[in-house]
Amino acid sequence: MTLYEDLQWRGLIKDVAGEDIKDKLNNEKISFYWGTDPTADSLHLGHYSSLITAKRLAKAGHHPILLVGGATGL
Repeated sequence: MTLYEDLQWRGLIKDVAGEDIKDKLNNEKISFYWGTDPTADSLHLGHYSSLITAKRLAKAGHHPILLVGGATGL
């Protein structure tokens, strides 16, 4: 199973703007952003699912850029 198929099977990919993303996820190493606002009272399941997706992408060799700051909530 390819990385794209795995993410799709897990329900983490629903719609994509271009079909080239499949090739990029499976055959190239891309940089991506994940950000959260630490000023919130708590984290919720939505934060967790996107963080786990970032972890899966990083384990596949992609390059995460994690942003933590109040400006991520703008």
